[in-house]
Amino acid sequence: MGKRYYCDYCDRSFQDNMHNRKKHLNGVQHHRAKKAWFDHFRDSSAILCDEQTKKPCRKFLQKGICDFGPNCRFSHMSEEDLFRLKRQVEDERQLREDSVDRLMPERSVEDWLSRREMKKTALSTKEDLKTEEDGEEGRAESDVPEQLLSIPDLPPSLLPPPPGGWKVKVNTEWG
Repeated sequence: MGKRYYCDYCDRSFQDNMHNRKKHLNGVQHHRAKKAWFDHFRDSSAILCDEQTKKPCRKFLQKGICDFGPNCRFSHMSEEDLFRLKRQVEDERQLREDSVDRLMPERSVEDWLSRREMKKTALSTKEDLKTEEDGEEGRAESDVPEQLLSIPDLPPSLLPPPPGGWKVKVNTEWG
């Protein structure tokens, strides 16, 4: 029977040879189907921008139907549809801004790491160690950034140490 070529955009198949495939891929129907497929994935702001630049379709306004359908170069949106689309774009923009604001912590992980590095250098001597422990015990838990604590199921190596530190068992027996 021979090989067949199936076009996902057009939802049809035909005998696969160079002539048929080239004829199909350069055809108007294929280009329309491909454009319609990719238009499904456009965001609201791109659709709004396109619709605002188009003039209203006279046939669609008079009869409620247009022979060209979605391929018409004029807008088929009413004033209400444009208003709803503007509102949807504004809501999406506001939602994005709110999510960015929620993700921005009061301080960043880089700040925490730099402070931790400075603390390590300051605690290199035993004198500094005792004074820092006395003042830092009350805020040991709040010293870790919230981003690190909000991740569920962290491996033990990434969990912050307990407030009193890890208990070390001295094992004198080896082997």
